[in-house]
Amino acid sequence: MLEVSTSKPVCEGLAMPHSPRWHDGALWVLDSGRGALCRVDLAARRAETVAELPGFTRGLDFLGPYALVGLSHARERAWFGDLPITREDYKRQCGVWIVDTRNGQEAGRLQFDDAVQEVFEVRVLHGQRFPELLNEDQERINGSFALPDEALTQVDTAYREKR
Repeated sequence: MLEVSTSKPVCEGLAMPHSPRWHDGALWVLDSGRGALCRVDLAARRAETVAELPGFTRGLDFLGPYALVGLSHARERAWFGDLPITREDYKRQCGVWIVDTRNGQEAGRLQFDDAVQEVFEVRVLHGQRFPELLNEDQERINGSFALPDEALTQVDTAYREKR
């Protein structure tokens, strides 16, 4: 990552840096090739890992002390074969993970299990309570994500009965 005005590195050693953001007085970045959420130490010019996540990290937004991080599966191994995350022996996940930036712990997630393979951007939609996926293939939409049973209690009853 380079500082625009000087063309000098802000920090080095990242594997596919993605989604740099200023939040709460700090520069945050995703280390996509390692599957990590990082806070940049500007004085030391290095990224400090706050949380390791199970996927390519792309797309970052904040809601108070929480980071919302997009995770994707690997596309083609030919393009991403040398990255640390492709060397791992675990299954990569796709969805949006919520990380408490104060301790690096997972606070929640919206995991896509089937039709969605990649997330490129994440944005908090302030004032919106029930997100919607738009697609004419209702069967595909019905199986695109899963919510824990306790989250389903917050979904409007009329909407649940349509399914």
